[in-house]
Amino acid sequence: MSTDRSIVLFDLFGVIASHQRPGALGKMAARCHTPTDAFTTAYWDCRPPYDAGQQSAPEYWTAVLRRLSLPVDADTIEELRLTDIDSWSRVDDRMISYVQSLRDVAEVALLSNIPSDHADAFLAAQPWLYHLDHVAFSGKIKAAKPAPAAFRHCVVAMRAAPADFLFVDDREENVRAAQATGMNGHVFTGRDELAAVVDIWLPTRRPTGN
Repeated sequence: MSTDRSIVLFDLFGVIASHQRPGALGKMAARCHTPTDAFTTAYWDCRPPYDAGQQSAPEYWTAVLRRLSLPVDADTIEELRLTDIDSWSRVDDRMISYVQSLRDVAEVALLSNIPSDHADAFLAAQPWLYHLDHVAFSGKIKAAKPAPAAFRHCVVAMRAAPADFLFVDDREENVRAAQATGMNGHVFTGRDELAAVVDIWLPTRRPTGN
């Protein structure tokens, strides 16, 4: 089923924004006086509930520190939290311009795996996000990709049908998950390739004359 709408649904990190700043995990590990490899493992192993809005920032960082058998104190948690937010703050200005330009020919939305406090910081620093047709952050909607609930949220929130969407993500498993819900999907490798895909997809959404 389709409502004949054209909605380009973007991932954030690895598409519009950069992945984590190089060296950030090493910096946080040094703050904790622990090896980077061990810190990195704890950081990612504890992450899913935080991304999905099931834990607050203090709860997440407490879990990381306890996994590493390190003392837990509010000052350390806040320093790690702010360093972490900063490490995910870089954006691609050319992609932002492209995303904004698409609003002349399609609806544009965002679906990102990002904790709630990170989302608040990102919105404050990137006001262009308020001009999109819908923004869904995993920490706010309580569902993270590739869970089907994350994609269903966008369908319901936009009162659309899955087939109305072209989902763009740099992770193939997320694109496959979107396609399993009935969305169209594209694995992002660069702006020019994406623009070509969108230019082919959009005309298929327009009603043809008699």
